[in-house]
Amino acid sequence: MQGVRKKEAGEAPVGFVPQAGAAEVELTIVIPCLNEAETLAQVIDRAQRFLKAYHVAGEVVVADNGSTDGSTAIAIGAGARVVPVSERGYGAALRAGIDSARGTYVAMADADCSYDFMDLMPFLERLRAGTELVVGNRFLGGIGKGAMPPLHRYLGNPILSLAGRMFFAAPIGDFHCGLRAFSREAVQSLGLSSPGMEYASEMIVKAQLAGLSMAEVPATLSKDGRSRPPHLRSWRDGWRHLKFLLLFAPRWLYVYPGLALFALSFAMFLGLLPGDLNVGSVRFGVHSLLFAGAGMLIGAQLMSFGLLAGLFGVRERYWSAGRGLERARALLTIDKGCLAGGAMMAAGFGGAVVALASWAGGGFGNMDPDMLMRISIPSVLSAGLGLQLMLTSFLLELLSHPARHPRR
Repeated sequence: MQGVRKKEAGEAPVGFVPQAGAAEVELTIVIPCLNEAETLAQVIDRAQRFLKAYHVAGEVVVADNGSTDGSTAIAIGAGARVVPVSERGYGAALRAGIDSARGTYVAMADADCSYDFMDLMPFLERLRAGTELVVGNRFLGGIGKGAMPPLHRYLGNPILSLAGRMFFAAPIGDFHCGLRAFSREAVQSLGLSSPGMEYASEMIVKAQLAGLSMAEVPATLSKDGRSRPPHLRSWRDGWRHLKFLLLFAPRWLYVYPGLALFALSFAMFLGLLPGDLNVGSVRFGVHSLLFAGAGMLIGAQLMSFGLLAGLFGVRERYWSAGRGLERARALLTIDKGCLAGGAMMAAGFGGAVVALASWAGGGFGNMDPDMLMRISIPSVLSAGLGLQLMLTSFLLELLSHPARHPRR
């Protein structure tokens, strides 16, 4: 079998044909930087070698986030264009770098030598073929020894990426890979605003909600070249990522938990309303009925929050209205909500009158607490759910109107 010569660093593959008719600046490589003097020159050199080796018309931009270790001078000396960024944060630096980019496409990666820009060609090929966002997957490409802490590799990244795929059906297996490339115009249209590490999740989530075409390619992660600790803080930044995912997933934050809680509580409520219930050696009585009613009330509240949050997202154009949301909005008008809610409140008031009459029949003296509670709990629950239904219908109607901004 004939041997295969190994490609030298900075050398284009055999048979590579450069893209014809490329724009004046086809690709901008953006590198966020905060005190990266140890590795910055090497990272810029890799970026420039990629552009030269593959004959890509491009530029290298360093988005400096207030470095005090000479990183700015190193970047200028290495031939990069420096963009000063006063707002602190990974996302803030990237946003400023992307806004200043001149290329049709933008590629980004950290300044710590953990990613190699010489691996960018598969990303650029996907972009040239029409994909708008290409994200690397380190679990497919390989993670070097010591490149990722076990907490991130086996817990943080897999769980957060799984949550992202479940919540948004995004075709991305590694939500937090720092090596990615995209159409500058498409990503700028998303209105990304996160200042911190959660910017990586925001880009994928909003791209999916906006219907941008996405793909992932294998990416290799190497141990960074820093002698200091990384800027990333595991628990703080992990929570910020999860918080952002939940913020834009009202069905998973409100609707599904609320529906499950309501259904479970409702079943328990029906079982306990006629009398005590024995399950093995455990006896559930009127106090359990009270908790079941509370569960129904909280579950209904969560579902109403989900409905309102979903409609708010439509109003702010984060996503389009789905069939379920449209049906709920048509069903829960102010008129229907007030009629149904009013009937439930009237039923609750009637139950309260029955309970009071029963107590009065005994001369307002000794009472049967068990019997009165089985009347009072459903009454209070009915009145509470009715009021909630009425108020939700008013808020729903308010959010259904298009946003109007007064003239100044």
